[in-house]
This record gives sequence, C-alpha cells and structure tokens, in this order.
Amino acid sequence: MMLSTANAPANDSRRKEELLFQALALVLAAIIGFGCWFAAAALSRRDGLRGVLPDQPRQLVDFTLTDRTGRAVTRSDLDGRVLAVSFLFTGCASICPAVSEHMSQIQQLTTNEPDVRLVSLAVDPRTDTPAVLAKWGEHYGADTNRWLLLTGGKPMLRELIGTSFLPTNSTDPFNSMPGNFSGTERIAVVDKHGHVRIYYNGMHTETPAAVTAEIERLRQEQ
Repeated sequence: MMLSTANAPANDSRRKEELLFQALALVLAAIIGFGCWFAAAALSRRDGLRGVLPDQPRQLVDFTLTDRTGRAVTRSDLDGRVLAVSFLFTGCASICPAVSEHMSQIQQLTTNEPDVRLVSLAVDPRTDTPAVLAKWGEHYGADTNRWLLLTGGKPMLRELIGTSFLPTNSTDPFNSMPGNFSGTERIAVVDKHGHVRIYYNGMHTETPAAVTAEIERLRQEQ
C-alpha cells in the first residue's frame, strides 16, 4: 500500500503529460486543417469558374509509380488518353475529400468514354501507401481501371508533380502541403499528347461539368 501511494504522484504527472500531448496534437491538427481550408479558399476566389491556364508550358514527364492494387503504372500507359489529374493528401481533411468527391462525379460523367482516365497523385507517399489509397478509392467508388490512385518514391512524385503540374511556394505561411506545392486543390486536364491544357478548382461544385466538357472537347482533337 505504501508503494502504491508513493507512485500515485508520478502516475498523475504522466497522465497530465499524456492529456497535454493529446490536446496539443488536436490543436496542431486544427491549425493544419484551417491552413488547408484557408489556402484553398484564397485560391478558389482567384481561380473562379473559368479555369486557369498553366503558369508555363507543362507536359507529362516519364514516370513509374504504383497504383492502389500494387500494379506498376508508367507514362506510356496513359499515351493517347485524355486525363483529369488531381493531387491527393489523405491527411488533409478539408480539401481532398471535396476534390475526390468531384473526381468521382467526373468518373460517372465519363463512364462511356474508354479513352479517358482519371489520375490522383499522392503528395505525401510516406503516408499515402497503396493500402491507404485502396481504402480511399473504395470510399469514393473509384474504378481500379479508370481512376488510378498513384503513389511511389518521394523523389519521383515530387519531380512529376513539380515538373508536369504545380509550382511550389515555400514562403506561404498557410501552405501545409508536403512538398510546398501550390494549387493542390486543382484538377488538371491533360490532352492525349500529355500536354496540360487547363486547371479547374476542384472545390467548386460546377467543376465536374466543366472538366467533363473540356475532356469532350479534347477528345475531338487529332
């Protein structure tokens, strides 16, 4: 009984430290979530519904990545396809669910178009493993053959996203995305030759229709 009484203050101290750590973790998660939302809201106002042209000529570079089923996917697998490309970070609870929901709608709107593929690139491959992406894809009804959720080595993903799609901004205090990429809420439309033609804000409810219309236009190009 004496030993138990003597250990009580130490146990209480450890319990307080655990509670403090949990509280700090919750606060940090809230700050990150707010940062994601704030950045997306700011870009949403800037982008509007008209679509945004690339900041520079951007083209799909060579890559080898892994989809959520464990299959290897390369640049050549997408040759001749019109693409809708999004950027996935499952640790962000505000932007990515909305974008994925709109990607799901694009998938439905392009059901009978075999030359169309949807691609979601993991921004944080350390967290977003094939197993994690499999659960995410299942939640949003992603067809494993038409909507590719891709992950892989960090250097290759950073090179692919940074060269082919998005600029980086390390000075933005609200940018909590891994890799400091700007515009991760966007959905890029890529023509059958691998050229990025336009971006739409993936947070807008009108975006699935706008992306689908752009896809149909590009499908008619030679």
